[in-house]
Amino acid sequence: MDAAVRFGTDGIRGRAENEITVDLAYRLGRAVSLVFDRPVFVGHDTRESSPRLAAAVLAGLADGGALGVNLGVLPTPGVAVVARERAGVGIVVSASHNPYYDNGLKVLGPGGGKLDLETEAALAAALAGVAAPSGPWPVAPPLDRTAEVLYVSHLRALVPDDLSSLRLVVDCANGAASHVAHELFVATGASVTMLHDQPDGRNINEGCGSTDVRDLVAAVVATGADLGLAFDGDADRLVAVDALGAVRDGDDLMVLFARDMVARGALRGGVVVTSMSNLGLRRALGAAGVQVVETDVGDRHVLREIEERSWNFGGEQSGHLIFTDLAPTGDGLLTGLLLAELVTRRGPLDEQAQDAWTRVPQALINVARDDYEDAAVRRLFDEVRGRFAVGPDDWRLVVRPSGTEPVVRVMVEALEAGLVEEFADAVRARFAPARGVAHPPE
Repeated sequence: MDAAVRFGTDGIRGRAENEITVDLAYRLGRAVSLVFDRPVFVGHDTRESSPRLAAAVLAGLADGGALGVNLGVLPTPGVAVVARERAGVGIVVSASHNPYYDNGLKVLGPGGGKLDLETEAALAAALAGVAAPSGPWPVAPPLDRTAEVLYVSHLRALVPDDLSSLRLVVDCANGAASHVAHELFVATGASVTMLHDQPDGRNINEGCGSTDVRDLVAAVVATGADLGLAFDGDADRLVAVDALGAVRDGDDLMVLFARDMVARGALRGGVVVTSMSNLGLRRALGAAGVQVVETDVGDRHVLREIEERSWNFGGEQSGHLIFTDLAPTGDGLLTGLLLAELVTRRGPLDEQAQDAWTRVPQALINVARDDYEDAAVRRLFDEVRGRFAVGPDDWRLVVRPSGTEPVVRVMVEALEAGLVEEFADAVRARFAPARGVAHPPE
């Protein structure tokens, strides 16, 4: 395993053909065949490098004596469902919300869930000891065309409600949900307008999807839709747009789902969030008597905390929501179905959100990692904070390196909007901005 290749917060990720190569993909397939003794289900997203990398993974599995099953284009949570239903593990070729020129390799453990740290270490050790291919690759196995049917049927069984009263706009980010989302939401009876569901290998996440909802906002308003749903490239996260055109991120959705689950007696324990979730979420759920526990950013951290506490709900501001009673990992399509059902049952999304909570002013600044100086940032914050009358519980400063991109994310929030604005401006003036960075963060 090259020194530069590391398992980050969401598998291995980097520039396709440079860091994420076919040799690495082949070696990962061989490594998985050494660590797991069960079928391996391989799916990928729509970026131009993904089919080649998936073929390399399948070749490595075959040379290692494993049964590799070719799922073709399928959302990450779809691969997880297939792996769980068919007693296997999964490998996903995707860089999620990153641009098309990046790619990644993610291994899903037994049951379709995240790898635990011990298994990840074993996989990393196996990968380090595997050589690149020495001969011609075997022919890739034929595409398993039943996987998408299984996934859609599974989701409809979880949320079988009639949504024919709704008008939906669905933005697929030209990614892995581009075909399956249309089939799924039309089957609910809803009136569905599709956006960005024509992938060409390079347009994944480009000016669309959960990282750029401008087209979705415009379409929701223009069509008079009840709800807009935006997925990222591998469809494990969801960002929504309400009927008034307001963007509703993971924090909005977690507040609404948690309150509804409390009302139905369905919330077990409290809610797990990350350090990036808004202070307003904490205040709103605290006022509702819901315990909130914070983890580091990354849905693997959220899931681990949920499981350790035997709770059943948590998520990230970026739109990864995890309902462990329903799915082994975050699933944007499932979250979209549940949100649509919530709107039919409890009323318009804008009214629910306005009644439930107030977002505290927040700013996120992405700083180039090579230019970042922690002491300087904290001095800037102390200088700015000294000019405002805010109490110790009225602000938060969170600084963290990205797990998937060469940036440091500086997040500030406070009840006093002026503090947020002034500090954000000061950071932008002092440090070089990160270029070409995906947002929201992983």
